[in-house]
Amino acid sequence: MKVNIVGDSNSIFNQFISEIRCEVVQKDPMRFRRNLQRLGEIFAYEISKTMNYQTTDIKTPLGVAPVETLVQQPVLATILRAGLPLQQGLLNIFDRAENAFISAYRKYDEAGEFHIEFEYLATPLLDGKDVILSDPMLASGASMEVGYQALLKKGNPKHVHLVVIIASAQGVEYVTKHITADNVTLWIGAVDSEMTSMSYIVPGLGDAGDLAFGAKIDSH
Repeated sequence: MKVNIVGDSNSIFNQFISEIRCEVVQKDPMRFRRNLQRLGEIFAYEISKTMNYQTTDIKTPLGVAPVETLVQQPVLATILRAGLPLQQGLLNIFDRAENAFISAYRKYDEAGEFHIEFEYLATPLLDGKDVILSDPMLASGASMEVGYQALLKKGNPKHVHLVVIIASAQGVEYVTKHITADNVTLWIGAVDSEMTSMSYIVPGLGDAGDLAFGAKIDSH
């Protein structure tokens, strides 16, 4: 698996990273969601460079211009609910893409341990298509693996791009160990070195779903 860390190069991308991390700025949920979208738009632009293009003759008012255009739009998949603004950013760029939605969550036992509970998947057929699976946070890595394996039951993609804004070092290690296919690329905004006993990334940003859409009744 190839790993690309977009935030390693200085760009406006890191300004948006700083704002979603900032405990003052993130108190505005609309701005938090918009920043997730902006990051998704930049990820989409970077991923678009890896896709296949064909020459198309475009008629203008004054003539014909040969332009390299995308052969096929990708399928955009995300894990509910935190992934929705990030996926919208990807969709703003790949604006004719098909979409897929995965319902998965952490289910805790009495000892405080959790596993990822998979509930629902809505997706088009994936055979021969580029798929972009996004989730803002890659903590333990288990949710991303569950989402990836669920998608493979609906077809054989040409390439799968995994997109996360902030990852833990442990999550990156887990995903690269458990998803070993050659046709997978992991795109990351930033990597943090620590994770709490409850598998929250440190310094991270908190709970992306709660910050975007409000606290869940079972959050505490």
